[in-house]
Amino acid sequence: MTNKRKLGQSTLEISPIAFGGNVFGWTLNEQASFKILDAWVDGGYNFIDTADTYSTWVPGNKGGESEAIIGNWFAKRGKRDDIVLATKLGGDMGGSKKGLKASYIKEAVEASLRRLKTDYIDLYQTHYDDKSTPVEETMEALNELIKEGKIRYIGASNFEPERIKQSNIFAKKNKLEPYITLQPLYNLFDRERFEREYLKLVEEEQLAVLNYYALASGFLSGKYRKESDLDKSPRGAGVKKYLNERGTKILTALDDVAANQQVTQAQIAIAWLLHKPYITAPIASATNEKQLNDLMAAATIQLTSTEVTLLDHASEW
Repeated sequence: MTNKRKLGQSTLEISPIAFGGNVFGWTLNEQASFKILDAWVDGGYNFIDTADTYSTWVPGNKGGESEAIIGNWFAKRGKRDDIVLATKLGGDMGGSKKGLKASYIKEAVEASLRRLKTDYIDLYQTHYDDKSTPVEETMEALNELIKEGKIRYIGASNFEPERIKQSNIFAKKNKLEPYITLQPLYNLFDRERFEREYLKLVEEEQLAVLNYYALASGFLSGKYRKESDLDKSPRGAGVKKYLNERGTKILTALDDVAANQQVTQAQIAIAWLLHKPYITAPIASATNEKQLNDLMAAATIQLTSTEVTLLDHASEW
């Protein structure tokens, strides 16, 4: 396993890739999820990211399925202390269960802890902003949970930079713990918004960046190259927007570098992220052991500066 990285301004040491738990209870049942989790830890990796809403989009699910599977795995394997566990709150769980009001934050954390069968969460992230709630209320409520030992650190996902900035200014003024991580959309294709709007904030606030859709819903694996490829998997529909001239340029560059390094395109796409100084750990998923081994091997790939430049140019916005 490659060297662990410090999670921003925390004391936590994490593997350079986070396993994305959205597949647990969606494309993987509990038994298959356990196999993947076992292999992840056996490979020396320790970082798992999930959310309370995973996977509300699956017919018959009500949310919490991913957390429950991870909780059952902890209970069976006794591995809680080996894992840096990140989850999220604030997304729509049905009824009035959503948002970032203080009362709901209390309710949401208890529900997550119950499902996860643990008494603490390492990184608790606000999944979506709730414009109807002042950032002051949210930060105070989250800090209450830190004081109670229920969570260790806090992060934000899908927030506008201004709201993160306001939250952290308030926290620092009032001697509260600020957001220490940002979970944005970022990959070789989806670069513009993050680089244009968030990079400055990341540097100013020294935020650890845990980017999601590291493989652009599988597009950067190279298996979707034309419209007829889209029905290859349940995620195919989300890939259509990448099938354009820029997408083709990116795939061509990935093909070249992958051939040069004798590894897969997906591994190169992850390796490119890990060569960016502002990325702490990309979030990526795997649904079988071959994909998982590919994912873990990506952290060991050394790209040359020429290869990084080739990928940078092909994916310019």
